[in-house]
Order: sequence, then structure tokens, then C-alpha cells
Amino acid sequence: MRRVTLVVNPSAGHGRGRRLLEPVAARLAAAGLAVEARTSNDFHHCLRLCREAVAAGDDALVVVGGDGMVHAGLNACARTDVPLGIIPAGTGNDFARSVGVPHRWQAAADAIIAGEARKIDLMAAEGDLDEGPSAYIGSALSTGFDEKVAARAASLPLHLAAPSYAFAVFAELRRFRPLRYRLTQDGVMRELDAILVVVANAGIIGGGIRIAPDVDLDDGLLDVTVVHPVGRATLFRLFPRLYTGTFVRHPAIERFRTPRITVDGPDLRGSADGEPFGRVPITCTAVRRGLQVLVPREPR
Repeated sequence: MRRVTLVVNPSAGHGRGRRLLEPVAARLAAAGLAVEARTSNDFHHCLRLCREAVAAGDDALVVVGGDGMVHAGLNACARTDVPLGIIPAGTGNDFARSVGVPHRWQAAADAIIAGEARKIDLMAAEGDLDEGPSAYIGSALSTGFDEKVAARAASLPLHLAAPSYAFAVFAELRRFRPLRYRLTQDGVMRELDAILVVVANAGIIGGGIRIAPDVDLDDGLLDVTVVHPVGRATLFRLFPRLYTGTFVRHPAIERFRTPRITVDGPDLRGSADGEPFGRVPITCTAVRRGLQVLVPREPR
């Protein structure tokens, strides 16, 4: 019998996390798993519960919630032998989609019961972060326009993933101006103006935006997307293409891969995995195969 800890954010997905607690625990227990269910009060409490489960030597840590919940879980499981199971219950569920976790809770639970542990890359971040001097990121570090949009979307009284993000985009466009960036790689600093810079580990952010459509989760590299200054009309035209990934063909889009980069600039803040993350400078480093995540078993 395998032992797993189930950590739940009851408010995720407007209460979906709370509603899924009992059926998920029952499905795992029916398959012969010894399940301990724990409910989190806030992010820091959730992170503590996740770390306690990993330290106790559980066979797997399972989180029920959205990208913020997954962020806590992967920070506990990073660079350990304990795999992370995900039951998507948030509004965005971007990381789960990126790594191949099914959206339906029954299929996601079955991946925990009879799936396989896929080893994927993580991003390590260092700086003046809201969580402390260092943390791991699953999806991406967003700065500039995207960070402001994410902050506005998170502040809305009703958060509906892509629709909320779209509303926040149009609201921010009215007053946004390009920002000054300092990007440092291999000891060389480059100054530029940009609308946004996203350093991605996985490929999806913002409730379905394919910011790095050809990301490789096993190459030991980070995918950096830079949107150079363009007019509002161009941004409006580009917006629908964010969800297909075809926006990367526009000449204002610069993309490159790197094992390590420092993002800096005046009055810049970052968001990570859909949540406020901290002030720049933030140094991001790829961690090759730093996380095991439970996904459906591929046909042999």
C-alpha cells in the first residue's frame, strides 16, 4: 500500500477544491492508497503542509487546486524522490496542462493511481522574493505588461481565467508604456525597452496563453520571450494569437533559450505561476529534471 498526502485548497476554482476533496480521497483509497487529507488556510500554510509530507517520506504528494497550489507542491517536491500528483481545481491550471495532467479530476486521480512519474525541468529563482531569497517556478516568471495584467486579473471580484485575463489586458492597455529592462546572460548585460519579458520553464500561462509554444521540458534550458515596443493596435491584433502560439511569428517578438538569466529594471516586479512573486533583480536558472510529476502512462 502506498502512502500519499492530499493537500487541498478549499477555495480553489470558486470552491471546486473543497467539493473535490472527498471524491478524490475516496477514489485514491479505493485503489489501495493510504490517504491523509489536509486542508490549507493560505499559501504559507499550504507550503508547510507540503514540506511536512515530503519530509515524512510519503510515496507521493498530491495537491488539489490551481497554479498557486501547484507552486507550493513543486517547491516541496523539487529535487527530491517524492513525485507530485495534481488534481486541477483552479481557474487556470496552466502548469497541469503544460505537463499533460488531465483536466477531469477522475482521469487526474487515475494518473496518480496507475500513471508514471515524468521527470521534467524546473526553474530556480533567486532575489528579493515574496517567499524568501529563493524559490522554484513551474510555469514562468512574467514581468512588465503581463505582470501588471496578472495582478489586475487576480484583483477582480470574480476570476474566470481566460475571460478575466482578457478583461485585464484591455484595461491595462489604456495606460501602459514600454518599460526599461536590463537582461544579463553570461556576465553580459543588455539594456532594452520592452512591453514584457517572460522567462518560461513550461509553455502555458494566463489561463491558456502559449507563451512558449515549442517548449521542451527536458532540455535544461529556459525559454525567454521578449515583446518589443509596438502600438496598441498591434497588441490588440496579437492578443487572440497568444492562445494559439502563432504570435511568435510577429517581427516584434524575440525568443531565445538560455540556462540562466537575470531580469532587472526600474520599478519592475515579477509574477510566477500566476501569483505575485517579488521585485527585480531576479535570477532564473534551469534545473534539469528537477521534478517528478505523475501523469498518465503512455501506451507501450
